[in-house]
Amino acid sequence: MIKKLRFKFILSAMLSLFIVLAVIIGVVNVFNYQSIVSDADSTLYLLEHNEGKFPARDKLPFEQRLPDGERPLSPELPYQSRFFSVVIDQNGNTISVDTSHIAAVDNKTAVLYAKRVVLSQNENGFMGRYRYLLSENGAGYRVIFLDCTKDLETFQTFLLSSVGISLLGLLAVFVLMVFLSARIVRPVSESYEKQKRFITDAGHEIKTPITIIDADAEVLESEIGESEWLSDIKSQTRRLAELTNNLIYLSRMQEGKTSIQSIDFPISDVVRETALSFNSRALTEQKELSVFTEPMLSFKGDEKAIAQLVSILVDNAIKYSDPESKIHLSLRKNGKNLDLSVYNKAANIQTQNLDRLFDRFYRDDPSRNSKTGGQGIGLSIAKAIAEAHGGKIVAWSPEKDMFCITVLLPM
Repeated sequence: MIKKLRFKFILSAMLSLFIVLAVIIGVVNVFNYQSIVSDADSTLYLLEHNEGKFPARDKLPFEQRLPDGERPLSPELPYQSRFFSVVIDQNGNTISVDTSHIAAVDNKTAVLYAKRVVLSQNENGFMGRYRYLLSENGAGYRVIFLDCTKDLETFQTFLLSSVGISLLGLLAVFVLMVFLSARIVRPVSESYEKQKRFITDAGHEIKTPITIIDADAEVLESEIGESEWLSDIKSQTRRLAELTNNLIYLSRMQEGKTSIQSIDFPISDVVRETALSFNSRALTEQKELSVFTEPMLSFKGDEKAIAQLVSILVDNAIKYSDPESKIHLSLRKNGKNLDLSVYNKAANIQTQNLDRLFDRFYRDDPSRNSKTGGQGIGLSIAKAIAEAHGGKIVAWSPEKDMFCITVLLPM
């Protein structure tokens, strides 16, 4: 339990940090990219309004010439920008090409790029590392390209750096969480261990007075004869003794003090014999029990514990199934696991509470009706036995009014 708590704590902390970092990095880089595009488009619109050239220096929209709220352009913009333009008529013929402000593109390449843009009919976008602007007039089309290589490389470097630094930060936090989580969950771990020790110690202390009460009831019955009150005393002491023994067994299983005697045994025979021992009880309660076990299956584990697991599941199915219903147990090989499943019909099953069925003292009936004789601890023991063998147990509803408990045991 404590290991699972640490794992969930580390996982939730790392997932939360990852989401926060991903959102921050995403937002920052999106704004960065949009800023690059916005600056490039501003430059392209300025060139488009001046027929593919920058206006004279005294006509550039510097800060002192802009209305309030508009972004000013740098006076160095004409000297920092690399651009080229192509004018094409309506028939696709090239009218003019200007590549005098860029060295990486010749006239042939410029015309090829421009015709691709005209065919796409997109007003603006990227052609490789060049941002373009398509404008149309009566004579044809003017396509202006702006070289954004430097800005895009800066953006890419920042993106990779931010992702890399975030990953290193995640790794550092993960290492810290692994070391610090033990201290964080230590109070919970100590409290849990004290609780298990208390149950074990208290159970042993309770067993003595229970034994004395039962013995005294037997002596009293031999002297005065049978009576309703003595029968109730003996019945309740047996029930209390069973509950105490189950609590001690469960606590020892969870503490790891109950050793699992791992031996190879024919699990098909053990499961079948254990399940069929409940047949007479099922018939008494007007229920039908069917058992299918795949033959010749063997398993390495504690034979008595597996028999107890089967007993708990079949007993639970008989107790809580509908009257005159069918109960089916199956054991078959499923890949590298053994699949042990018990099906029964159960009306009004609360599917939202299925995961809680394995909690200690939990019962699906809110009224905790004692007519079935259940103590709400059997499935907790079943879960402890399954986990002690490296398996897992789940409760699920294959269809309406159907209930199934499946145990997967690794072979």
